[in-house]
Amino acid sequence: MAAVHDLEMESMNLNMGREMKEELEEEEKMREDGGGKDRAKGRKVHRIVSKWMLPEKARGTYLERANCFPPPVFIISISLAELAVFIYYAVWKPQKQWITLDTGILESPFIYSPEKREEAWRFISYMLVHAGVQHILGNLCMQLVLGIPLEMVHKGLRVGLVYLAGVIAGSLASSIFDPLRYLVGASGGVYALMGGYFMNVLVNFREMIPAFGIFRLLVIILIIVLDMGFALYRRFFVPEDGSPVSFAAHVAGGFAGMSIGYTVFSCFDKALLKDPRFWIAIAAYLACVLFAVFFNIFLSPAN
Repeated sequence: MAAVHDLEMESMNLNMGREMKEELEEEEKMREDGGGKDRAKGRKVHRIVSKWMLPEKARGTYLERANCFPPPVFIISISLAELAVFIYYAVWKPQKQWITLDTGILESPFIYSPEKREEAWRFISYMLVHAGVQHILGNLCMQLVLGIPLEMVHKGLRVGLVYLAGVIAGSLASSIFDPLRYLVGASGGVYALMGGYFMNVLVNFREMIPAFGIFRLLVIILIIVLDMGFALYRRFFVPEDGSPVSFAAHVAGGFAGMSIGYTVFSCFDKALLKDPRFWIAIAAYLACVLFAVFFNIFLSPAN
């Protein structure tokens, strides 16, 4: 066992040494070609992104075709929309909404409300409304820090697919497991991104450098614990004059990420539509969606 471990460590050191050598050679070539500092900095950013987002075998392909076109428009746009809606309700409604959810937001046409489930857009638009400063800051920070690098690698269409799959899974799960509660926040989408990334790191743990792999997993777990703690507080320890908010979207978004998100993010250099894992995940997801629709029409206590 010790010999195997030594061989693995030696292989890892050789890979790291090769990567450093390639980086130095590329920087030297840029200097000779007159590429300038800006181009060198751009390549350095792409190298860092590739190490955090991709297993070793896919990094070379990414670096060969790495560019910022199109830029990470989806994550930035969705974040700006969520921030704009939050500022609107914080400024034009009672000021205490900077801290917590209040009746002004509960009357919003965006929030998921069990009494208004026939307004189908609410199953998606609830992601635009947040329950306070700590709620929106947590979601925005996580989806920007994780979402922008993911979109640089996988582009907006794939990241948007995973994000919206988590948002829809979140509202449908809440309508089943917590059918009488309101739902706000983009946590379903954020947890889908985290779930997909978490599975990718877990499956490719050794290729993503163990020290960094452990650090990433610990950071993700810490963020999930803190965010789930806030969600559970909002659900079970809400003040008497407040309104409880469901937390089921966090769990459902995570599961959507660990299924659809993982298959999408693990197909960086492959045709996604030709991967049978993707269609299995989509079929399972659609089956859950159909069950949730059936439940809401015929079985929901909110009817």
